[in-house]
Amino acid sequence: MSLPLSRSEVFGQLRKELHDDTEFHQSDVHTFIITGASGDLAKKKIYPTLWWLFRDGLLPEQTYFVGFARSDLTVDAIRAACMPYMKVTAERLATFFSRNSYISGKYVDESSFANLNTHLLSLPGGAQANRLFYLALPPSVYHDVTKNIKHQCMSTKGWNRIIVEKPFGRDLQSSEELTCHLSSLFTEDQIYRIDHYLGKEMVQNLMVLRCGSFHFPLLFSSLSACCFSLAVTHSCHLFGNRIFGYFDDFGIIRDVMQNHLLQMLSLVAMEKPASTSSDDVRDEKVKVLKCIEPVSVSDVVLGQYVGDPDGEGEAKLGYLDDKTVPEGSTQATFATALLYVKNERWDGVPFILRCGKALNERKAEVRLQFTDVPGDIFSSQCRRNELVVRVQPNEAIYAKMMSKKPGVYFSPEETELDLTYHSRYRDVKLPDAYERLILDVFCGSQMHFVRSDELREAWRIFTPLLHQIEKQKTPPIKYKYGSRGPAEADEMVQKVGFCYEGTYKWVNPHKL
Repeated sequence: MSLPLSRSEVFGQLRKELHDDTEFHQSDVHTFIITGASGDLAKKKIYPTLWWLFRDGLLPEQTYFVGFARSDLTVDAIRAACMPYMKVTAERLATFFSRNSYISGKYVDESSFANLNTHLLSLPGGAQANRLFYLALPPSVYHDVTKNIKHQCMSTKGWNRIIVEKPFGRDLQSSEELTCHLSSLFTEDQIYRIDHYLGKEMVQNLMVLRCGSFHFPLLFSSLSACCFSLAVTHSCHLFGNRIFGYFDDFGIIRDVMQNHLLQMLSLVAMEKPASTSSDDVRDEKVKVLKCIEPVSVSDVVLGQYVGDPDGEGEAKLGYLDDKTVPEGSTQATFATALLYVKNERWDGVPFILRCGKALNERKAEVRLQFTDVPGDIFSSQCRRNELVVRVQPNEAIYAKMMSKKPGVYFSPEETELDLTYHSRYRDVKLPDAYERLILDVFCGSQMHFVRSDELREAWRIFTPLLHQIEKQKTPPIKYKYGSRGPAEADEMVQKVGFCYEGTYKWVNPHKL
């Protein structure tokens, strides 16, 4: 049995894997500042993630945590709010919170940030400490907070890094305005635009599959692929959810498709980068996005769920049944869009992006359907071969293929070559996406973060569509809670070659 790695060995291994040349000293003092420390994101994700990293010995030894928000709070109050989300073990918890402090202040007030800086200077390391600022805040205060951080709170002798949560604007113009504002204050290598999907195990595995195996790169092209389907779906509705106000303003395309799905598309469609350095990987992602024309409204199906009269409990409730949703809202809770990457590798291959709420299943996956085998000799008994990467739940990679059905008859049967993670890697604890990404910020790796030109191309692809459906108030097609979504979406993708039969039943080969 191998011995556990020390902190320095952990960071050394991470940095070697990431090809990161940024100067890093594990012995340096680091201060992690959570602006918006009183909010839901902080208590449900940021503080628990920092605790898990601290508990597992993955943070530099001298790391301190400072919360900043408008509320009049104490560290004990923050601890009580976070406890339900922290997977607590008693060991080291007291030590973790002893490294925490809290300062209250106004986001628009320079003197509040001057007070914060005074507190930061009083901590171990003082002006020598490296500072990481997490903006767990609504976008409406980004400008004031980042300006005040720059003018009042930057470390003068250590490095400074800023973590920005989505949404990064709501269209191309607002995104460019935010980018210009941030670039006037910080350099690109100081800005970490976080999309938590880029921290998921199987999303990070996409590049290894594409570039680290001999046979997969040969299959990822128009010579073998009939179509790509990328999906992020949820089986629950939004009723009573705290993000309802946000969602009705932004919608499913901004919430899921323009970021999570497009990130997965760029990873499966990009060419092999020169190395795994952050810029080499992101250069290739940008090249792919530049090959995609803006989405046409004729290549999109929008839907909005209604209650199922025969359902039970929440299934009876539709999107418009929530009193916080404006009466007659035309906001889509479902979208399917067709995109085409117009380059030599992917010429003519449709990329189907599908996302929605209150559907029949919760899943995130990438599905490559191969072209049909020419010369059918089995009287249409064969099904289309597929390669599926399941991001969640139950991470897996499997290839659907045809095999002879065991027995005396000579008939084909659909089966799979299966790599299910919880079976193959039973003793491996997969880290949370935020754990990976926050650790990357400490390491100085931006591979799994969104660069400004990448963001610009993503908004270029979707902004004309968003403006058109908002101007015309395009009514979404109604679909029943717990269904696959609008039938029109299935009809659209079938016309471009996607084959959905709904007859395949996966048999767990690892179940005892």
